[in-house]
Amino acid sequence: MTTSHDAVLRAGDGAVGEWLAKSGRALPALRAWAVRDPQEPLAVALWAYADAERLGHQQVRTRLQAAHAAAVQAGNAHAASLIHAVWLAAHNQHRATADHLVLHLAQHPGDVLAGPLLSAFSLSGDLAYRDHGRNLAVTQYEAAGQESWPWASWAAAALAEMGESDRAWHLAGHALTLQPRSGTAVHARAHAEHEQGTGPAYTSFIDGWLKDDPRALQRRHLQWHAALQDLACGNLQAARLRADTELHRGDVGMRAATNWRLLLAGQAPANTSDLDHIHQLVDEGAGWAEVFHTFQLALALAVASDTDGLNAMAARAGGDRRPDYHQVLTPVIQALAHMTDGQPGKAVDLLTPLGQEVERVGGVRVEREIIQDTLARALIDTGQMEQAAHLLHHRVIHRHHHTYETLLLTPRTHALPHPTHAPADSPAARTCTRTGA
Repeated sequence: MTTSHDAVLRAGDGAVGEWLAKSGRALPALRAWAVRDPQEPLAVALWAYADAERLGHQQVRTRLQAAHAAAVQAGNAHAASLIHAVWLAAHNQHRATADHLVLHLAQHPGDVLAGPLLSAFSLSGDLAYRDHGRNLAVTQYEAAGQESWPWASWAAAALAEMGESDRAWHLAGHALTLQPRSGTAVHARAHAEHEQGTGPAYTSFIDGWLKDDPRALQRRHLQWHAALQDLACGNLQAARLRADTELHRGDVGMRAATNWRLLLAGQAPANTSDLDHIHQLVDEGAGWAEVFHTFQLALALAVASDTDGLNAMAARAGGDRRPDYHQVLTPVIQALAHMTDGQPGKAVDLLTPLGQEVERVGGVRVEREIIQDTLARALIDTGQMEQAAHLLHHRVIHRHHHTYETLLLTPRTHALPHPTHAPADSPAARTCTRTGA
């Protein structure tokens, strides 16, 4: 197997191209390739990595070991290096994955098969690594050339995270011109358009795009982005509908991020996650494996108004030896607990000093932005109108649609709405409709 751009994308009768595009055909195509050509190390490795959730840890481990051994035996240095990176990523060795990718891309510049592993830089928990990963995406696009739609997509996503939403949008558009079915580029565009607050422009685009690939691997996540754009333009009922029809039981984080925004804006939420399920996830070790996932679970407890659960989480985070947990996540969780307990002043005292340190919570800009939303609501609820307006000033003047921010900045005389979904024909839902649903 050669490493030229076109040859890689055609590999496995186009299986690699489908995977890089995150299309609905990706997993079946990779599986078929590995079954058809079990002696091809990359076929086996990519299938194992992409289908890890279904295969299970032991099968993934066994297949990656066999694939790496086959690549070494065949003298295929490129495949052996890439499979080693996949092995590290599959075992959540994020910093080691990032370190290896730097070496791999130095030897194989523009290798599109390495691109999906770039998330290791942001997952490493180190801001310097995160920034290096974004710069690497941009420089690798330059190395790969303008005809590389995968690298154009990853570079667009990196630029969006760097705050260069206009450049990101145009580069994502360029990638989609080259490969209209690229879910990678569509996701990058979603991040850029969130910063721009395009509202209906994004929802119309994504609804049309998903019609042609309803099984796209990122469908639920892209619909979550669409729900946020519905919020941006005040189409609140549409946001609830997307959450209720598109998000699954396991999408606790995305559901919580939608509902907490609705609650902060003084609106009834969509259907909420089961509290027992949330507590189960909090109790499991996986819930504490990465700081951002722990933060998402805290948001879910906040939506449920589980002050006691939040206080218990804060105590556990405060005793965690990892700095991001006890230095940053702890005050964030404590602030959420105070918001659910009707003490916004204490939330202000905890969130204001954090400043840019909230970046250590992980995730991406659109996901971390909800911490700023919480602070804005707390400032409004304590009568600090000017401070709240200043906090959101950049968003309001740069986003085409910002009804959500306007609702955040609206004083209210009541506590957060009770987190019970209001049926579409209920008085509560009709009240929400009058405010812009």
